[in-house]
Amino acid sequence: MRLLSKKKNVAFALLFLVGGFYLINHSDFLIAGRRSSMEPPPQELTWEAERLVSKESWVEQGDFLPLNVSYQLLAGAASPQQRFLSVGVSSVKRQKGSYLIPTLQSLFSQSSPEERSSMVVVLLLADFDGSWRVSTVKEIRAAFTSELKQGQLLVLHVPQEWYPPLKGLKRNYNDAPDRVSFRSKQNIDYAFLMHYSAALGRYYLQLEDDVSSAKNFLSTIRRHVDEQERKKETTWAMLEFSTLGFIGKLYKSTHLPLLARFLFLFYQEMPCDWLMSHFRTLLTQKEPILFKPSLFQHMGTFSSFEGTFNKLKDKNFEAGLFNNPPAEVFTDISTFQDHLPKLAWDAGEGFFWGRSPEEGNHLTVVFTEPVVVTGILLETGSGGKDLLQSAQVEVGREVVSTDRQEKTCKEFLSVGSLKNGGFEMQEVDKKISSASSCLRIVVMAAQKDWIIVNKIRISIKSSSGENPSS
Repeated sequence: MRLLSKKKNVAFALLFLVGGFYLINHSDFLIAGRRSSMEPPPQELTWEAERLVSKESWVEQGDFLPLNVSYQLLAGAASPQQRFLSVGVSSVKRQKGSYLIPTLQSLFSQSSPEERSSMVVVLLLADFDGSWRVSTVKEIRAAFTSELKQGQLLVLHVPQEWYPPLKGLKRNYNDAPDRVSFRSKQNIDYAFLMHYSAALGRYYLQLEDDVSSAKNFLSTIRRHVDEQERKKETTWAMLEFSTLGFIGKLYKSTHLPLLARFLFLFYQEMPCDWLMSHFRTLLTQKEPILFKPSLFQHMGTFSSFEGTFNKLKDKNFEAGLFNNPPAEVFTDISTFQDHLPKLAWDAGEGFFWGRSPEEGNHLTVVFTEPVVVTGILLETGSGGKDLLQSAQVEVGREVVSTDRQEKTCKEFLSVGSLKNGGFEMQEVDKKISSASSCLRIVVMAAQKDWIIVNKIRISIKSSSGENPSS
C-alpha cells in the first residue's frame, strides 16, 4: 500500500510539472487568446514584398550601408519594367478627417491613360493600427481595382519591429516629446518608402496624403526634367513643384538609396523638409529649383499630427487646363513700379499694371520654343476696375528682333477679341494647327483708365502630339 501511494504521488508530481511547463510556455498564447476574445484581430492579408534593387546607385552595387527592413505587400503587384515616374505617398490614421482616397483619385483622374502607364504610385500605410490598415486597404481595393491590376498602384506596410526607437529622442528646437516622435517616425516612413521605390521609376516624386494634383502634372514634370537635363553646365538633386513642405519634390531615383539612408541616420535631428535642404546642398545643388505654377495643392484642413488645424495653401497652384511654356514678355505700355508684364504670364499672385494704354500698344509673349497652342485664357481688371476695354488677341510665327532690342513675330493671325476685359478660347489648334512662336494682345482703342492684366495662360500640345491638357 505504501509503495502504491508513493507511485501515485510521483505520478501527480510529474503531471503537475508537465502542466506547469505547458502553462509557462503558452502563457503568451493564453494572454493573447484572452485579449483576442475581447478584441478580434483584423484579418490582414499580407505577404513578403521583394524589393527591386537599383544597381545604378553605388550604395547598392556592393551592398554598402545595408538598410535592414522587410516590407509587407497589402495590395497590387510591382511591374518588373521601370517606369518614368514613381510617386511616393505615406499615410497614417488621422484623428480628424481622411484625405487619402481623394488624393489618389486626383493623381489618377488628372492623368491621361498614357501618363498613368508611365507612373506607379507607391503608398505606404505607415500606421501600426492593424484595423485601420485593413479597412483602408478594403476601401482602396474597391476604388482602384484597375490601377492595382495594371501595376499603377502598390500598397505597402513595414511592421513596427523594423523601426528604430521612437520614444525618448533628442528634443532639438525645444519641440514637445510627442512632436519629436511624430516627425522622427515620419522621417523613417519616408526612408522606407524611398528605399522600396528606388528601382521602380527613373524619377521619384514625393507627395503627402492630403493633396490635389494639377491636370497632366506628369507631362509638365517630364517637360521640365528634359529642359533641366539639357543644361549640361548645371547639376540638380531636387526639383520642386510646390512651395509647401515635402510636397511635390522630385528626385533622381539613382539618389534614393543614399537619400533613404540619410533620412534614417538623422531621423531624430529635424523635420524631413529641413533634412531635404541639407541633402540637396550636399549633392552640390546650392539653390532651390522651383517651378511655377505649382502642380500640387494642400487640401487637408486637419493635420495628421493630433488633428491640429492646418490651413496651408500654395498660392502658386493652378489646377486648370493651362501649362504655360518658358517665354519672354514684352510691352510698350508704361509699367507702374515693379508690376512687370512677365508677372501676368507666371503663376502666382503677381500681375501686370500699366498706365493708360494707347491704340496700337501691345503686350507680346515670345515662346522659347514654337508650340501648338490649344487654349488661351486672359483676365484683366480688379473688382470691375482697370479693365482692358478693347483689345485683339493674336498668335504669331517666326521670331524677329525689333528696333528696341526686343523680340516679336514676323506675322500674326487674330483669334478673337476681349469681352468685358477677358478672353477664353479652347481648340485653338482647330483654327491654327501649325506651331506658334508668339501670343500678342493689341490695344484697339485708347483709354484713360489704367489696366491690370492678371493672367495670361495657354495650353499646348506635347511634342508627341498629345494634348497634355486633354
